[in-house]
Parts: sequence; structure tokens; C-alpha cells
Amino acid sequence: MRMIRNRKQDNPIKGHPLTSQRRLLLELLRDAEGHIDAKELYRLAGIREDSISIATVYRTLNLFKELGLVDERKLGKECCCYELKKSSEHHHLVCQKCGKVIEFQDPHFQKLIKTLQREYGFKITKAELCLEGCCPNCKDKAEEDD
Repeated sequence: MRMIRNRKQDNPIKGHPLTSQRRLLLELLRDAEGHIDAKELYRLAGIREDSISIATVYRTLNLFKELGLVDERKLGKECCCYELKKSSEHHHLVCQKCGKVIEFQDPHFQKLIKTLQREYGFKITKAELCLEGCCPNCKDKAEEDD
């Protein structure tokens, strides 16, 4: 595993060495269209660096989670998906048929959180909403089959 020397401000994982494998995994997470699971991340990383192991991918994802760089989510699947942490809070619609994930934001959800905090004196630090159902394509296919 090769260490990459870089200026401190270029290292998004402050306090930890930015190895070539960590840099690669960060790049792949940035380039991913939406959410990606560890096995797919490993597959993509293996194309560019054949020495990377699945254990390295899992350890690195855990490090990125601890550092607040990625979010881990179970989106209607058995396995977890990962995405780079975004500055704005968002939620997910997940198709139970094809696995498609649609991200959305809703001001009503933010109002609900504020109302709950006020009514119950509870400080909410994290709120996730994942709604499962059928995307328009799968819904149309199901209606055609009926």
C-alpha cells in the first residue's frame, strides 16, 4: 500500500494517512451515481488497483463513517449502501422491485422535526425517512401484467 504525500488541506481524512487505496475509494464514492454497496465499490476498485481487498474496502468505509465522510443506509435491501455525506438533509424513495433509489427533500418533514422538538423538548440530531414502494416503471409493468 503506497502512501501519498500531499498538502494537509488536501487530506479529507485528517489525522489518518491518505493512502492510494483510500484516495481511490473516495474517488469512486464521489463518482458513484447515487448509492453504492461495498461489493460494487470493491469491484470498481479492483479494476483500477488489483491489490485492494474486500477487507480494506470495509475497513475504509468504517473509517469514512467514523470521520463523518459517508452515510451508511439500508435502503430496502439486505446490504448497506454508502454515499458521500451531503450538506443538505435528504430522504429516499426505494423501489421494492428494481431497487431504484430516488432522493428528495421536503420542507414539511423539516417542519415536523421542529414541531416534535418543541412539543417534546427533544433535540433531534438525525432524521432519516425511507419510503418503499414501486417506481413508475415497475408500477406500469405491474399494471400491464394485470
